[in-house]
Amino acid sequence: MFDLLLRRARLTDDTLTDIAIQDGKIAAVGDITDPAHRTVELNGETYVSAGWIDSHVHCYPNSPIYFDEPDSVGIATGITSVVDAGSTGADDVDDFYAITRQAATEVYALLNISRVGLIAQNELADMNNIDAGAVQQAVARHPDFIVGLKARMSSSVVGDNGITPLERGKAMQKANGDLPLMVHIGNNPPNLDEIADLLSSGDIITHCYNGKPNRILTPTGELRASVTRALKRGVRLDVGHGTASFSFEVAKRAIALGILPHTISSDIYCRNRLNGPVGSLASVMSKFLAIGLSLPQVIDCVTAHAADGLHLARKGRIQPGLDADLTLFTIKRQPTLLVDADNDSLQAEHILVPLAAIRAGKGYMTEQGRTEHVFDL
Repeated sequence: MFDLLLRRARLTDDTLTDIAIQDGKIAAVGDITDPAHRTVELNGETYVSAGWIDSHVHCYPNSPIYFDEPDSVGIATGITSVVDAGSTGADDVDDFYAITRQAATEVYALLNISRVGLIAQNELADMNNIDAGAVQQAVARHPDFIVGLKARMSSSVVGDNGITPLERGKAMQKANGDLPLMVHIGNNPPNLDEIADLLSSGDIITHCYNGKPNRILTPTGELRASVTRALKRGVRLDVGHGTASFSFEVAKRAIALGILPHTISSDIYCRNRLNGPVGSLASVMSKFLAIGLSLPQVIDCVTAHAADGLHLARKGRIQPGLDADLTLFTIKRQPTLLVDADNDSLQAEHILVPLAAIRAGKGYMTEQGRTEHVFDL
């Protein structure tokens, strides 16, 4: 007998299916007649996808700059897994790991190549902070928690060091089994062309649609040649909306050129969660629906593509044997004025509303889900 059965769940292609869960894993998918200890009738009215993965958050509560609680940016908003993008370095990742063991949300970390993490805005201005030995030891201590490295390559972070921190980061990456390397792009120097030319297959450019001068588009609105070359090598694009790193204008132009994001992420932390312009991953996803991406495209960016990019082999798909991480949501007709990081707005007619999350087989209602009273999980 299954632990839980979701009956007549609607997938993003609008097909209906049953999903059975046993011992924290997806046990069966399809037309299921076997009994379960608990059955939730969705009646084709509620969408179910693999659990949403926010691949760029800041949720180390003890960070002095960008902090939040893992469950506040995770399970409470329908997200089953979050990836903290460089809040901690080798010096404080042990503390972060211990904190995350108490969270319902599955938490992973991209280790900052600066051993001090984000204790200040300029963590890569002092080359002494870039300690390859400390990084290697941290990765060895937490091989299932640290799923990649993070380098913030903008002028306020690197100071006078230019491209050198990224060169060090690439060497660290090679010494640690070619973990994915996420690279923050912002104001130059270093210039984006220098950054892009150093990146290789599997590396991730985050803040890919920022509206700053050092962006992926040329002044005439074409994709930079260096970014074109990087994409051909297998470099990936991550949204990383954040407080100052997402422009509707850039996103719409890039998408019109066929430059779609591989992953949609929030770059969320307490301030931009409560005060905007981020709010939640669902809000960021709604912006891409409003721009014109299809529902399957948007959901793939927070499920299969996110799992693949960070080598989360047990996540991202509704398949027997994988973790029973699922997000239950609806698309609500609710005219909404959405705002980007440049304070430009876009009118949306529909928004994504997460109703519940199932993490390792255990259900959690979101605040919206409790309000909607669609089902009792």
